Amino acid sequence: MNGLGGLNKSPEGVVIGLVQLQLPNTVTRADLAAQTDKVVGMVAKARRNIAGMDLVVFPEYALHGLSMDTNPEIMCRMDGPEVAAFREACRDNRIWGCFSIMEYNPGGNPWNTGLVIDDQGEIKLYYRKLHPWVPVEPWEPGDLGIPVIEGPKGCKLSLIICHDGMFPEMAREAAYRGAEIMLRTAGYTAPMREAWRFTNQSNSFCNLMVTANVCMCGSDGTFDSMGEGMIVNFDGSIIAHGTSGRPDEIITAEVRPDLVREARRVWGVENNIYQLGHRGFSAVAGGAGDCPYTFMQDLVAGEYKLPWEDEVQMTDGTSCGFPKPVRRYGETNKEAAE
Repeated sequence: MNGLGGLNKSPEGVVIGLVQLQLPNTVTRADLAAQTDKVVGMVAKARRNIAGMDLVVFPEYALHGLSMDTNPEIMCRMDGPEVAAFREACRDNRIWGCFSIMEYNPGGNPWNTGLVIDDQGEIKLYYRKLHPWVPVEPWEPGDLGIPVIEGPKGCKLSLIICHDGMFPEMAREAAYRGAEIMLRTAGYTAPMREAWRFTNQSNSFCNLMVTANVCMCGSDGTFDSMGEGMIVNFDGSIIAHGTSGRPDEIITAEVRPDLVREARRVWGVENNIYQLGHRGFSAVAGGAGDCPYTFMQDLVAGEYKLPWEDEVQMTDGTSCGFPKPVRRYGETNKEAAE
């Protein structure tokens, strides 16, 4: 079903390109501008690469690299030049694009933001990373949920970012809201390679959903990102996998949202996304639709607490050089100071 990486495109197919972008080192506004130009150039390369490509996906940290620098001078704004350049690139090349920015937040730490822009240059999806990779990442926890949009060729499309994908609840929420294709962009380095692979497959299989996943690639002189562009079918099988570790390689494949829809309708065994809410339907009409999961009930009630909660040793970012926060979630810096 790969279609030779999208070279042979079926009428129902969506061709996705995952850019294993060379890891940058961004310190100044000039660095940010240069990296923006690099990304724009890669959009054009993607279009030249495969004429029928529908969506090109860039990894997390595509502009900012892995320094975790929160300097306001290099943060992006939705009305800033970087987003404007991405919109123009998608419009000029008639291609959908998924992009990463670190977004300025006047009330707290920056957001780790993902955008999907259509082939007319319109922003269709705007997402803020829900689960920053603590204690390493200083980003504000996201507050927009997991949006699902109508993407290229009418597919239902969602986006999560990096560490988000280690929480099975994230992929389940995307699927529950109708996503047929879930993008996962990342900056992961080599120690996460195996976890990256099996969670991508699990996220697909457990939800009958295609996932398209990509990391930064290469070295910035300190960190080594792994690339690992990976497109996984709804049955958990790998359609395409970038294992060479070659920076700026574009991993491509055709996926079939129509077959996702078919599987969700007709599968009996392992239709897990349906069966979660219809337990034991062979024994009781319609299955059991209760919530037997204590952690779900406690989380909704604001009472989530692990049996070993008081023994957890790392509960802030001080081990990674960040000051201990005093501001509560939902408060601005100004409110916390009053």
